Amino acid sequence: MRLTLTVNGRPTSADHVWEGESLLYVLRERLGLPGSKNACEQGECGSCTVRLDGELVCACLVAAGQAEGSEVRTVEGLAGPEGELSPLQAAFVETGAVQCGFCTPGLLLAAEELLARAPHPGDADIREALAGNLCRCTGYENILDAVRLAATRTAQDQAQDQPPAPTNPNGGADHAR
Repeated sequence: MRLTLTVNGRPTSADHVWEGESLLYVLRERLGLPGSKNACEQGECGSCTVRLDGELVCACLVAAGQAEGSEVRTVEGLAGPEGELSPLQAAFVETGAVQCGFCTPGLLLAAEELLARAPHPGDADIREALAGNLCRCTGYENILDAVRLAATRTAQDQAQDQPPAPTNPNGGADHAR
């Protein structure tokens, strides 16, 4: 079959795809996107996590035929147009959250999804959002630090983008009556 989908915002297709092969295999071997990792092949580790039509999924468990016409976002889609790291990726590097790198793609996508729906997550929220991703290197503290740092920086950037509140001539905030 010919598999047609949108990957990281770009329409793409792959020919001679067996509809039962995994989406992970198609992404890595047919489309040249090696970011999502092939680790357990059972949906237990999170290394192959991608967003499929906006939902986090383990790409190793999705048959290619199920993805026909879908929108897929991989870890490669996090970087900016010139390849610059996203604020979340930069926070992972800065805090030492990246060790061997096998868990990193899934952790990044899970953290991105968390921060999109909860811009100021608490530790319990972060732990819950990342629970489907196993890391054997870091002990998780640096990963938690990275998500906290990214959340803080995103909040600061958004605050800087906000125009200042109007003031009245008396120096106080202008309140509607």
